[in-house]
Amino acid sequence: QAQLVESGGGSVQAGDSLRLSCDVSRRTFINRSRAWFRSAPGKEREFLASITWSDDTHYYGDSAKGRFTISEDSAKKTLYLQMDGLTPEDTATYYCAASPNTGPSLMKDYSYDYWGRGTQVTVSS
Repeated sequence: QAQLVESGGGSVQAGDSLRLSCDVSRRTFINRSRAWFRSAPGKEREFLASITWSDDTHYYGDSAKGRFTISEDSAKKTLYLQMDGLTPEDTATYYCAASPNTGPSLMKDYSYDYWGRGTQVTVSS
């Protein structure tokens, strides 16, 4: 049974924007921090942004700062990632994830116990 389902990926041009969505099951949403990661061929999985369940603290990875914004609609149990100023280097599969943890450990993928299947983003120059 899927706990997190991403959508919103696609093929865009450099400079375009995209908003990714992640539908989260109720059990996965409660008391779990939520985050976005990405993975590209030949590269390590990269942390992008997270929201802490206990105090709504937001963390951002270096690649996301200033260009990407994480948000959520608690009523819809949906997590979003607004991505602006996309470049070909942003081409990757984007994943949402959920963790029972809080604090800076949320920037590490080993903190997460639930993962979606990913949505592909391709940026052409």
